[in-house]
Amino acid sequence: MLPSSLLMPALRRLDPETAHNLSIRALSLGLGGEDASPADPVLETRAFGRTLANPIGLAAGFDKNAAAVNALARLGFGFVEAGTVTPRPQPGNPRPRLFRLTEDRAVINRMGFNNEGLEVFLRNLRQADRRRVVLGANVGINKEGADPERDYPALVQAVSPHADYITINISSPNTPGLRDLQSGQRLAAILSGIQAAKPVFVKIAPDLDEEALEAVISVAVQHGVTGLIVSNTTIARPASLQSRFKGETGGLSGAPLFAPSTAMLAKAYKLAGGRLMFIGAGGIFTPEDALAKILAGASLVQLYTGFAYQGPALLPRLKAGLAALLRARGFASVAEAVGAGA
Repeated sequence: MLPSSLLMPALRRLDPETAHNLSIRALSLGLGGEDASPADPVLETRAFGRTLANPIGLAAGFDKNAAAVNALARLGFGFVEAGTVTPRPQPGNPRPRLFRLTEDRAVINRMGFNNEGLEVFLRNLRQADRRRVVLGANVGINKEGADPERDYPALVQAVSPHADYITINISSPNTPGLRDLQSGQRLAAILSGIQAAKPVFVKIAPDLDEEALEAVISVAVQHGVTGLIVSNTTIARPASLQSRFKGETGGLSGAPLFAPSTAMLAKAYKLAGGRLMFIGAGGIFTPEDALAKILAGASLVQLYTGFAYQGPALLPRLKAGLAALLRARGFASVAEAVGAGA
């Protein structure tokens, strides 16, 4: 077991944001340990012009300031997405703003893009071991004084030399008006100003209707976007939720997000018709969950809530289980399985 996994029971007894901050601090100090399990060739994946040891990545939001990307890569992730970063530092929304829904294997957050700003983010990115870390940078806008058509292109230009891909975050529910940027006209205006030498992805909400999804895909294709990340957190509250925190405002992630985000992924994959690449996120806890995303059209998958609940020990289990499932179904690679069930 990785040393960091031994800390999980103690961390679960703390306030979730305090536990999260301690985790980042421990990782940045080199206390995370390392996944020594051998790479399985069936999981090897090509993306972003790089060869990834496996298709399992860490979603944005965990390491907002890129403070621990080297340590996170050592845990066994195939790639790590840092951020969301905004042009200027901002504290985010008032605490409490992060809630464990333990009974539901879920989290609600209304963090509000709390981060130390672009200058600190870039300084940390420059410390990344790019030989070992396949790195994404997730960018967003400040709550106040933002000009999306100005800020997103500037952020992309700034982070591009230091990342393998860039994600445009227009789908967090915790910044007022941000999700309005998913409309075709606003998204087109933002993307028209972006000139990036690296692959660009757009992260979308799972709450889009089919017409809005079609518009996002059309605009993304027209403006040369590499792909979409499906999906961000949801503002929906399924009737199945049991936790006393189920009524908290914010984005819901974890197990309740798995079905709707996977259904949207399959729909988007079919609508795109091979013109976009997809990264599947939302509710992955098991190898079966990861495979379901891949069969629905994801070339890569991302974790956050499952990792927060189960810790680094989840990664070796996911990788071994996913490799076994691929072989059992007759797939020689992840790429062969992409979209096979969409």
